[in-house]
Amino acid sequence: MVEPIQTMPDPSTKKVPASGPSTLSVHAGEARVKPGFSITDPIFASSTYTFPDTQAIVDFLEQGQSREEYGRYGNPGERVVEDKLAALDAGEASVLFSSGMAAFVGLLMAHVDAGDDIVFFDECYHRSREFCRRHLTRFGVGFREVRTCDYDAMEAAITPRTKFLISESPTNPQLSVVDIERFAEIGRRNGVLTLIDATLSTPYNVKPLEAGVDFVLHSATKYLGGHNDLLAGAVTGSAELLEPVRNLRGIMGGVNAPHNAYLLERGLKTLALRMERHNANGQAVAEFLAGHPRVQRVLYPGLPDHPFHAIAKQTMRGYGGLVTFFLRDADWRQTAAVIDAVKIPRIGPSLGGVESLIEQPMVMSYWNYSPEERAGFRIPDNMVRMACGIEDAEDLIADLAAALDVAE
Repeated sequence: MVEPIQTMPDPSTKKVPASGPSTLSVHAGEARVKPGFSITDPIFASSTYTFPDTQAIVDFLEQGQSREEYGRYGNPGERVVEDKLAALDAGEASVLFSSGMAAFVGLLMAHVDAGDDIVFFDECYHRSREFCRRHLTRFGVGFREVRTCDYDAMEAAITPRTKFLISESPTNPQLSVVDIERFAEIGRRNGVLTLIDATLSTPYNVKPLEAGVDFVLHSATKYLGGHNDLLAGAVTGSAELLEPVRNLRGIMGGVNAPHNAYLLERGLKTLALRMERHNANGQAVAEFLAGHPRVQRVLYPGLPDHPFHAIAKQTMRGYGGLVTFFLRDADWRQTAAVIDAVKIPRIGPSLGGVESLIEQPMVMSYWNYSPEERAGFRIPDNMVRMACGIEDAEDLIADLAAALDVAE
């Protein structure tokens, strides 16, 4: 007798015992027995989900059954990814979005009302700040920026209207590292929600929720997907605080496609392995650059002279693959010449994929800003940002050495 194909795995089989990061990356969020008895989760390429009869709809609505209804409200593959991310972040729940910015916008729109205000550390992603400054303010939401890692200034900026404290850690491209416990404590003591964008650190290197932060956000486009082939974002936290976020996502429609969810799940399975190499490559490249005569300064949390090395060493498993450095006595064209001379890293935005990327922030992200504005953002003309992939470190170093010599 042939057994019937199981169509809806028992959710109770998704719990993975307390495990290391690689075990969680591979198994967390997944049912042990899956539809069709496959070892990988299938792609549910469906926009709608049917019911056998009217009573099944009534049962679904009245009993809150865990099943799908319409693609804008959820997809079985999406839920697997969300459960996996929640386990990796040590959170109760996670909500997947079509991009990191969609996750950021969805979180704020679900929790911020007219009359509230938001306090940012000033090295946060410029598009995140732009959304708050140019768009939320149109709806009566206040916006304030304070110097990154100036905790006294952040607390002084809090008013009875303040709803959120927001920072990245590490920041991009300055790579400042936030004392997340102190950041969370300021929010908790003042009754203010806290958000850490942990895109650069990933759950492998840092777990902000364990330090008391309310929400952790990831651009899953970067390290979590890991292969420069998808866009996705996610926010993780308590199930209660994320319920309005999930509901608003269903209204706004910022969902991810089933095939993208599959790619993200596949990428997550090797997260720990890839992060080990990203961490090692970032450290090796940073140490090489720190000793090169053409390099004025290197920003990398794993270097002892980094201003936040002590807190990074205390709170991070590794320091990631992003390295920021400044060329000695170079204008923007001389800096561009070095970038153009490399052979292995591609020139482009983003980070966190298996391929190394390199860029000049002044050109790539701040070209349309005035010199005064760029100075305010601490983006000088001689700044280079390199996102180390998983290539061999000695090859990346040899390529950089040749580029620095050729462009001299």
